[in-house]
Amino acid sequence: MKLTEFFHKELIVTNLEAKNKEEVFEILYRKLLENGYVKESFLEGIVNRERTFPTGLLLNGNNVAIPHTDAEHVLKPAIAVATLSKPVVFKNMANPQEDVNIRIVFMIALNSAHSQVKLLQQLVELIQSEELLQKILSVKGGEEVIEVIESYELKNQVGKVN
Repeated sequence: MKLTEFFHKELIVTNLEAKNKEEVFEILYRKLLENGYVKESFLEGIVNRERTFPTGLLLNGNNVAIPHTDAEHVLKPAIAVATLSKPVVFKNMANPQEDVNIRIVFMIALNSAHSQVKLLQQLVELIQSEELLQKILSVKGGEEVIEVIESYELKNQVGKVN
């Protein structure tokens, strides 16, 4: 599977105004739940895991968070995305004491631990591109976000997940 097959326009929120990461989690969780991707336990799983293993990534420009939780909370694999109109504070993955202002959240819902490692590697490869993140932040709507990621994948021959 290609990375873009995990993205669905109904799971993408652009220019979201959120007060904090919990609000972002709640909004993305609702989208995943309403569209049949996750169980009701998913939100609690995300919140608990984030508390223990923060997912904020400090990048050169637009910082990203990649919250995820155990496969047992997931019905079918997907990645929900939120671009934020104003940054929201997450804790740094590399240094949990440090705050990171996040502009893009990729919430990962995977129903197999094996595919999680592979998908995370690809996602990390993707978010290394400052140009790509800038494009994702500038578009309006889920379809455009997917198009930006697809064209990046094609141009850079990003590998397959399985």
